[in-house]
Amino acid sequence: MLRYTLMRLGIFVACLVVVWGAVYSGIAPRGLGNSNGLWVVLLALLISAPISFVVLRKERDRASVQVAQRVDRMKANLDANRSQEDVADDTARAQGQTS
Repeated sequence: MLRYTLMRLGIFVACLVVVWGAVYSGIAPRGLGNSNGLWVVLLALLISAPISFVVLRKERDRASVQVAQRVDRMKANLDANRSQEDVADDTARAQGQTS
């Protein structure tokens, strides 16, 4: 997941540099008043999102599988702990009834 996040951040930074260059060279329009920095960031986000969606598809699928496996493993551990508690509780109740 960290690798996917870093790759996504890298695409955003690359888009930010390209948009910044385009705005300050006059190719893209400037923002109104003091909003130029916000304009550059929003435009970079708008451009980087679809690029990340297409380019990082395999990495996103790989991260999704890892997260799903981790969730399944945690569920299995919770079920195992729950069954151990049930066995211990049943044993204690059975000993209490025989006394």
